Amino acid sequence: MCIHQLNLLAASSNLPITNFLGKQHPIEAHHLSSICDIMEKAMVNGDTCIIRCILVVFQVVFKFFFSPQTERNRDIVRRSGLLLWQLLMAPRDQICSEIQKEVCLAISSGLNILYPGETEINNLLKLVLTEGERNSGLSQLRDVILTNLAEQLQNNRFGSEDDDHYRLNDELLHYILKIVVRESCVLITKCQTVSKDDFQRLLSTVPAASSCLRYLMAVQNHLLSNTILIKPDENDDSDSSLQGETLKVQELKTSILSLATQILTGCDEVLEMLQQVTTALINSDISDREQRLKGLEQITKATMLGHLLPVLLTSLMHPNLQTLTMADALMPQLVQLVLYTSQTALLLKTQSPVFSELNSSPSGASEQKGKLLPDERMLEEKEEPGFLTGLKIPAPWAAGKTVETVHPVRDNYKFKETVHIPGARCLYLRFDNRCSSQYDYDKLVIYAGPNTNSRKVAEYGGNTLGYGSRSVLGTGWPKDLVKVEGDTVTFSFEMRSGREHNTPDKAMWGFACTVRAQESSEDVSGGLPFLVDLALGLSVLACSMLRILYNGPEITKDEETCQELLRSKLLQRCQWQVEANGVISPALTPSPSPLPLTIDEDREFTYPSDVLVPPVGHYFDLPRIRLPPGIMIKLREISGRARPQFRPSIK
Repeated sequence: MCIHQLNLLAASSNLPITNFLGKQHPIEAHHLSSICDIMEKAMVNGDTCIIRCILVVFQVVFKFFFSPQTERNRDIVRRSGLLLWQLLMAPRDQICSEIQKEVCLAISSGLNILYPGETEINNLLKLVLTEGERNSGLSQLRDVILTNLAEQLQNNRFGSEDDDHYRLNDELLHYILKIVVRESCVLITKCQTVSKDDFQRLLSTVPAASSCLRYLMAVQNHLLSNTILIKPDENDDSDSSLQGETLKVQELKTSILSLATQILTGCDEVLEMLQQVTTALINSDISDREQRLKGLEQITKATMLGHLLPVLLTSLMHPNLQTLTMADALMPQLVQLVLYTSQTALLLKTQSPVFSELNSSPSGASEQKGKLLPDERMLEEKEEPGFLTGLKIPAPWAAGKTVETVHPVRDNYKFKETVHIPGARCLYLRFDNRCSSQYDYDKLVIYAGPNTNSRKVAEYGGNTLGYGSRSVLGTGWPKDLVKVEGDTVTFSFEMRSGREHNTPDKAMWGFACTVRAQESSEDVSGGLPFLVDLALGLSVLACSMLRILYNGPEITKDEETCQELLRSKLLQRCQWQVEANGVISPALTPSPSPLPLTIDEDREFTYPSDVLVPPVGHYFDLPRIRLPPGIMIKLREISGRARPQFRPSIK
């Protein structure tokens, strides 16, 4: 067990022992061969204690002390792998769960040694993902490997050397997603099928994410965080650097689009199952039906709907991902998800007491409804209650924002923070009753604005506990609400005195204040139901994507530069033709114009009616534009041609 503890300590990269073990020379091949001999003898004798010890030794050796460079070393590695797989695939009655766990840890620690090629690792992962449900050993190995990969992926930046190793290919991700979808559907189905006691036990175990779900969360967070937080190197402004950053961003967006498409498809299947289970529970006569419907939301949060979808929806609202390509690809799936979530939320809402009260129709209300005018009655009949009926959507600032110093404050401590609540007419400040400072000049100053140059509202300092100045500044720390006009307030606190030896922490507690945009705090502890919140988030994202589709491609720099030319009537008069490749270009051979060769600029000219009828083809002749006389005079002076004379016809 001492070796096991050593292995656990070595797994932490922040401890000195890790650096020490990493600098040790690799062991010789005959040493590893001796370890394999001991393992074989212990397996023959059935000595579980020695087997566990050797498995832990394998973990340390594979992680720090072995490098399969020679052919002999590779033979020993193959021998070690066969021994490990022999233990892993042994029947459950011949191997205990502790040994099976140590085998999985040993294989995971030596993954790059036992399977040196990318193809071999992919084949192993494909095996454990496809056959894991049929074999407990493979299932446990799958969980251990995916958990380790998820932890490593969270610590790596996109495009690093190890990124391709920790981020699996699309085929393996598809297998993982299928497992996650199946796990989510099974979890939701249990709300209907298990007994009452088992359902209570199920509620006490969620939300517990499986290893497959944890890995998908790690991949999603890895891609999304790097897309949103990626910044170009400010010290390198070369063309190659900019081109490299552009390629990296495009690769990230392509990976996110592929992952988002798969996740939304999986969520669609899970939501369909959720709607079926909800409908079945509503129509059933189970004694604990209400408890199961209430617990169904908690169970849903434990699925991919709670772990993956909210993060994805929030990230897709970022400007870096608000692209036409993303909107065009995801829009059909978003619409389907909006329908599923809103319908299921409405189903659950019909079982709540609030909804029942809203839909109750007392005699007085029915009589009043009968007195409605025909048009009003028609509108009344068409109105249907939605999933938001009777729900109060909490404002973003309803819970308030807390601003506070460290407790207690230290010598020379300075604190400054600005709170801004858009749209608020005024702000209300409520101070903690423990607010105090050593002397009255160790004070807090409040400004009605974004900085300390704004209008000063008030200042507070000191304490009434008998320490330091033994007094407070002004009327003391406020017990009631402090009103600040506007939507912005700035707090500035400075500890100017040094702490005296007899001053306790409570006399130097500092301050804490809650800022709200309303006088009375709104009860938002419960918030919105999960499915309602999910439906609103999906609706907002769908509207944003619709706006992108409506606006179309962004205007390019060339188009912005040529705006004046594109609005020119002279260019609009040109005859254009569409070539075979779809490019529009001026016609090289203009068609004969039915207009007269000479036009009197001083007379109003009426175009022939047949000119205004476009002929069959990709383009048609536009009528000539009558230019102002001043422009015509200048053009004739430059060209040297005289003005043609208008000759009336003689009958």
